[in-house]
Amino acid sequence: MPALLRQLSGLGGCTHPIRLDGHRTEHALNTRTGEIGNVLHHLDSSTLPAGHLLVRCNNRRTTRCAACSEVYRRDTFQLITSGLRGGKGVPERVAAHPRVFATFTAPGFGPVHNRPTGPTGSVRRCRCGALHDQEDTALGTALDPDTYDYEAAVLWNAHAGALWRRFSIYLRREVAKRAGLTQRAFRQYARVSFAKVAEYQKRGAVHFHAVIRLDGPTGSDTPPPAWATAESLADAIQAAATAARVDGPVIDGREHVFTFGRQLDVRTIRSADFDGGQELTERAVAAYIAKYATKGAETATGALDRPLKFLAELAQLDINDHARRLIRTAWNLGARKDLEDLRLRAWAHMLGFRGHFSTKSRRYSTTLGALRDARAEWRRAQAAAETETTPDTTLVLAHWVYAGTGLTNAETWLAESLARDTAREHRATLDTEGGDWS
Repeated sequence: MPALLRQLSGLGGCTHPIRLDGHRTEHALNTRTGEIGNVLHHLDSSTLPAGHLLVRCNNRRTTRCAACSEVYRRDTFQLITSGLRGGKGVPERVAAHPRVFATFTAPGFGPVHNRPTGPTGSVRRCRCGALHDQEDTALGTALDPDTYDYEAAVLWNAHAGALWRRFSIYLRREVAKRAGLTQRAFRQYARVSFAKVAEYQKRGAVHFHAVIRLDGPTGSDTPPPAWATAESLADAIQAAATAARVDGPVIDGREHVFTFGRQLDVRTIRSADFDGGQELTERAVAAYIAKYATKGAETATGALDRPLKFLAELAQLDINDHARRLIRTAWNLGARKDLEDLRLRAWAHMLGFRGHFSTKSRRYSTTLGALRDARAEWRRAQAAAETETTPDTTLVLAHWVYAGTGLTNAETWLAESLARDTAREHRATLDTEGGDWS
């Protein structure tokens, strides 16, 4: 039992680990002579307490695995933060580069239940006459489902990624235009870097939050030219977002053209040290983006967090009618030959959106892969410190095969017990040190 507890605790709270059968052997290797030495460590899955090697699932969705999604959220926070104030291989002087936080919304597809606000911020009644609570499940659903444009809503999600790519091209043109440069000459003076995340609104439409930054010609390691300001960047974003459009399919004689919605919010990011915390701070932006990196359509609309195999599954699912009609529309459109490249049936549970939730330009900051590699390297260094032998290097021979997913009932009970104990220890530490539970 103690050995099983140790194996489960190594998962860090993952509730759906991958089970692997196989073995791993590490030999000492002399790099000068090529001689293979003694066995340093041997691992066989059949000798492990769980009968398998258990590996974290690393799912980014909170609804699938809270522990692994938290790791993903923290990594995204570090990725965004390093591009705002340096660190993780990014110089600290990047904090002086012009940068803005922008939100790009979807166009309207029909009136929905909402909570409109007045000039003073007070909540007013919806068009239906009700004063909706923030937790009201009717929020975001169509006022009149028969007239709501479900087809355009699904196709918008399917083309949102292409629209962002078109916007990024136009943005470079607009920034260059304001500097009096051609797009080719612009590359010699400056570069546009960004990191963005996709979020679902209550109505099921994807919109984007993005940090957009102006750098020198090689990225964060070079300062931008004097003409590059946050104000000119914000103005260029407005122009590029207005001009960007993507031609969609023609369905039953109806042409679809996709643009961003009229609501475009662009705000300059200031550091807390610069303005006393009164403006939009780096930490607030990074936390906001990281929060949405672990969410999908299921958290906004009550839809699904996994693909459908058959449309008949919809009848058994506890979802609202608005989400059900969006999924059904995506499934039906996916049967069309002229739309097969959109793979709408495979992404019906995502209401048609098939892009990555968090993306960035190459020079914005570090990568999620680099952060994972750094963690793995740290674990290897910790393990090596516990061994007495220090060979030049090691030769690793391993063979693993997939054996299943998840925990047995007994393992689940033990893992939940571990999680409760860990939470109690964490609360006790915060109480002792006067920490912040949030």
